This record gives sequence, structure tokens and C-alpha cells, in this order.
Amino acid sequence: MKNFLRIMRFGRPYARFAVLNGVFNLLATVFHLASMLLFIPFLRLLLGQTRAVHERPALAWDKATLEQGFNWSLTHLIELHGQVGALGIICLTVVALFLMKNVFRYLAVRAICTFRNRIIRDVRSRIYDKMLELPLRYHNDERKGHLLSLITNDMQVLEYSVMYSIEMVFREPIAVLMFLGTMVTLSPQLTLYSLLLLPVSGLLIGRISRSLKKRSTRVQEKSADLLARVEETLTGMRVVKAFNGEEAMKRRFERENELLMRSSISMLNRQDIASPLSETLGTAVMAAIAFLGGTLVLGPNASLSGDSFLGFIIIFSQLLTPIKGFSQGYSGIVRGSSSAQRVFDLLAVPNTVTEKPDAKPIAAFNDRVEFKDVAFAYDDKPVLQGINLAVPKGKSVALVGTSGGGKTTLAGLLPRFFDVTGGSVSIDGTDLRDLRIKDLRGLMGIVTQDSLLFNDTVAANIAFGRTGIGEAGIQRAAEIANAHEFIQRLPNGYNTSIGDAGNRLSGGQKQRIAIARAVLGDPSILILDEATSALDTESEKLVQDALFKLMKARTSLVIAHRLSTIQHCDEIIVLDHGRIIERGTHAGLFAANGQYRKLCDLQAFA
Repeated sequence: MKNFLRIMRFGRPYARFAVLNGVFNLLATVFHLASMLLFIPFLRLLLGQTRAVHERPALAWDKATLEQGFNWSLTHLIELHGQVGALGIICLTVVALFLMKNVFRYLAVRAICTFRNRIIRDVRSRIYDKMLELPLRYHNDERKGHLLSLITNDMQVLEYSVMYSIEMVFREPIAVLMFLGTMVTLSPQLTLYSLLLLPVSGLLIGRISRSLKKRSTRVQEKSADLLARVEETLTGMRVVKAFNGEEAMKRRFERENELLMRSSISMLNRQDIASPLSETLGTAVMAAIAFLGGTLVLGPNASLSGDSFLGFIIIFSQLLTPIKGFSQGYSGIVRGSSSAQRVFDLLAVPNTVTEKPDAKPIAAFNDRVEFKDVAFAYDDKPVLQGINLAVPKGKSVALVGTSGGGKTTLAGLLPRFFDVTGGSVSIDGTDLRDLRIKDLRGLMGIVTQDSLLFNDTVAANIAFGRTGIGEAGIQRAAEIANAHEFIQRLPNGYNTSIGDAGNRLSGGQKQRIAIARAVLGDPSILILDEATSALDTESEKLVQDALFKLMKARTSLVIAHRLSTIQHCDEIIVLDHGRIIERGTHAGLFAANGQYRKLCDLQAFA
């Protein structure tokens, strides 16, 4: 119930819809109850028990006066239209009351529909915003399938298990209270018997509801695992087919699918038993009430008239429906609380890369980037240690070394994809952690080995993240990236859709669009992470020419395995196990006959 109340906090801006739902449900219940109460004079008329009342009673809110008022109206009706005519009018009135009840019921459903869907929209937006907010370190550790499951499957569970239950939880108590009040008016003694019998069924249904949470949690976990497996298969489809891995992936999927099926059956079996159990218990309670009520009507000290007893039974039968609805609504809330918990667990994940409230703006890069005694660790596992490096404005620095040496991590500290665990990184003497993140990243253009493009047009991918960019600016960036010619040959030029992850383009074409995206904002600092390593010779030359034009007069941090591409850099840093072991120009390091020379010889031999 705690998670349900936390979800409900998202509904504060839309409280008016909840209020309207309550008002409409109240009116629907009033008309429903009125239609039921009309059956008592209807029964009296059929049984010939109507007592004529020719004088209009004074208005008062007590049982006897209200009963006299009913009898006076009925007498007047019979005098005007006869018994058959009066019966017809009562039937038409009942139909009208049911019509009004259903009109207000429809309005109540519309109000709650708007209420719950706006809440779900806001929760989904909060989840997506949180995914964008969390640092790369979190996304590197978390399976994408689990996050996709959270924003799809768990949202569906919340909407149909928790949010659909909101109305039941708020509507049914209104009906229960009004029906109970009427029952007390008809027979306090019989109402007391009812209240003693009903909690027995409630306790049994409550035990079933509590067991649903554990099973529902397992279903959501298995659903997330299955979605993660599908996402993994689609992402790696080329590898699956290249290595004849279809059967292996099929076996993995079938195992996840089987576990999800078993968990779902277990949860649904427990959920589905609640309805027949509550119906059986309700019937048993109804039979008990009929027996007890019958003794009050037929016993030697009869305290209840037959028509009042029948009216009581009619209203009590209607009482069971909201009680059953409330129990089902509560079951839904319990079942959906595991999904709500997963949502709040994600929202509670701390963002380790945050911006200070008094962060300083930065509009330009004027002097140097400096890494001072920098250390970084993943979960207490050291990645970088004792890094001291200065990159003056306009200079290019290359990072080389064996895989796992910390090159990409070091470059990722500059745009604050990660924060240092020791030392500091500064621009123009100001620690990065004291600057506005958006301003900081606005100074940089980043090109990675994997050209991450989006399912949109060429122009939209080049202008990604920037507003107010005209066609001329996009074309100029494409020309610098040696991309303009091939873009013009596409079916719709710059307005051509490039497909999911740009799969309608070659590797070299994707990389040149990524370079155009990086150069569009005229960045002061460039970070090039293996930008040519995955390309063929011809594409590499075109991309390399584009990079040389891009790097001209700009501060550059270049990561490369192909050492031939970084010989022009002003300084080369050799990293090994997170430490700088050599530094200097290409000629100087080559002559030193150290680790860099060894790397050059290995590539020359290869």
C-alpha cells in the first residue's frame, strides 16, 4: 500500500479529475440506491400491502416519516392511474433512475481514465528522464532489457493492476457506506449479523492478495530477463548468424520463456482463485442472512415485515458487488506494488555526476586542459592512477597503449561522463566539477569508433542536440567531414532517413556523418576515440582527411590503435595499466626504443 500512495503523489496536479470521479460515483450510487428502494413500494403494491395515506405528512428525516411519504405518493399515484398504471409508472421510474445512474457512472469512468493515464504518462516521463540523467557508468553496468521492461511491461502492470484499481478503492467504499446506512434503516439487527459474517470472507481473500506480491515480482523479473534476451539477440544478429548461433540463442530464449510462463501461471492461478472464492463466500453469507432474516420475519416475535426483508436482501446483494470490487482492487494494488517498487528503485539511484547549485558558466576555452594527480576506480578497482597531463589550447595529444590501459576512461573524464575519484581535471584553471555540465560539453565535439546515429534523416543526425541550425550550416559541416558528395547521391539528399542506427549507410559514411555532427558546433576541444579503426582503407583515408581538417587549430585528445594516424600529434602519451609510462613526440618515443617502439614494430610486422 505504501508504493500505491507514492504513485498517487504523481496525481496531485490532476486532483480535480479524482474529485469529479468521486462526485459522479456518489451521484451514481444515489440513483442506484434509489432504484433499489423503489422495489419496496413496488413489492408492497404487488402483495397488496400498500396502506393508503391520504394526508401529506410533514417533512422529516426519519424512517417512519419517509415511509409515510412514500405511501402517500403511492396512494396519490394509484388514485390517479389505478394499480396497473401506478405499477407502470414505478417501472418507468426505475428505468429512468438506472439511466441516470449509468450516465453518472460513465462520467466517473471518463474522469478516472484521464486521471490515471496522466499519472502513468508522468511516471513514464520520470523514468525516461532518470535514464538520461544517470551517468554512463550506470548504463555500462545495467542490462538495457531491464530498463526497457521497466518502461513497458512495468508501466502496463501499473496501469492495469494499480491504476485501474484506483477507482475501485475510492468508489466502492462510497457504495458500501450508503448501502450499509440503508440496511441499518431497514433492520439494524440483520445489518449487525451481516457485519459479523462479512469479515470472514475478507480475511481469506486478504491472505490470497498478500501472496500475489511475491509471485508478481518474480513475473516482472522474468519478463525483464526475456526482454533483455530479445534486445541482446537483435543487437548481435550479425554475430548470431555469422557463427551459426541461432540454435544456441533459441535455447536461451526458450529457457527464459519457459521460466516466464511458469511464473505467470503461478501468479494467475493465485489471482484467479480470488473471484470464485469471494463469490462462493458471498453466496454463503447471503444464505446465512436469508436464514437469519427469515427467522425475524417468520418467528413468533417477528420484528421485520416481508417486504422490508425482501428490500434488505436486494440491497445486501448489491452490497456484495462493491465489497468484491474493493477486494479485487486491493489485490491489483498488491500485485502491482512490485512494479511500483522497481520504478522507485530506479528513481532512487543516485546520480554520481551532478552539477553544483552554484556551478559557473563557461562560454569559451582559452588556455589549457589539465589532469592533475588524477585517479579513477570502478567499484574500488583502480583504472587510472597518478595521471598528470596538460593539453595547451590548439595542441593535439594522442593516447596509446594496450587494450584496458585506461585510454577511453581518461578521455571520458573530460566531458564528465565519469568523475575522478582522486585529483582533478580542470579547464583554464577551473575544476570541471565547478562548471555547468551543458556548457562544458558544448565546448566539445566527440567522435567514437561506433558511429551512434539515430533513426532519422541525415540532416537531423548532423544537427542532433543543437537548435537554430540552418541548411547552410549543416551542409558546411558535411563538406568539412567529406560527406557532402555521398549525401547528395542519397534518394532524398539531406532528408533521407538512414534507418535504425544508420544501417542504410556504410561504415565510412556513418563515421563521416558523425564527424559532421561533431564539427557543426565549431567545438574548441575534440575527443576522437578510435575514429578510424573499424574502416576499410578507402573509407579510412576519407575519414582521416576529414579528421585532419577538423583538428586544425583545435585542441584534440586522440585515442588510436593505428599509430600511423597519430604521428602528427604534438604529444603522444603511452598508458599501461592506468599509468603514464612514456610521453613525447613520435620521433622521440620511437628513438627511445621503449613500449611505444614495441607497439610500432608490432604494427609494422602485422
